[in-house]
Amino acid sequence: MRNNQIRSITFMGMYLALFFVFDWLANAVGFLQMPNGGSLGLGIIPLLLCSYHLGWKKGTLVCLLAVLLMFMTGKVYVVQNSDGFAPWQIAIQFLMEYPLAFGIYGLASLFPNRGYFYSGVAVTNLIRLALHVIAGTVFWSTPWWGSFTYNAWYMIPTMIMCLILIPLLYERLSKSRTFNV
Repeated sequence: MRNNQIRSITFMGMYLALFFVFDWLANAVGFLQMPNGGSLGLGIIPLLLCSYHLGWKKGTLVCLLAVLLMFMTGKVYVVQNSDGFAPWQIAIQFLMEYPLAFGIYGLASLFPNRGYFYSGVAVTNLIRLALHVIAGTVFWSTPWWGSFTYNAWYMIPTMIMCLILIPLLYERLSKSRTFNV
């Protein structure tokens, strides 16, 4: 293995470890914790940093692996057979609300930055919000406005937090010699 590959794998592991700690912390403290899933997305910070640092391919892989870590950091909410859903419907709901909703953060680096405004942060958070609103309406039998209100309650603060922190952190980290892959 070349040094750059080892360095990339090490950074990917670091971002996953940070995600694990931040996501566990968000679930443990319960700040903006919603009763049926969803909270202030502290774990999103390392996922977005990974996308900007390592690119969209490695960023997406890290985001998808982070979904597996969610089974250890908190509850994963899926509809049940007792709610009248077939197994394939449950699978679609899970895919929408977890691999798609969180995997999208890996694509953040594909969107252009405008100075300190990282449009990828805004776009990926809005796509995740849309996926949760659709799932809330289709699978959780919530009116669209109720699903939007419920999910916006924690997604908008998550987006604002990331729009502030990601440019600051990425600028500081990119000045470090050890940050370059």
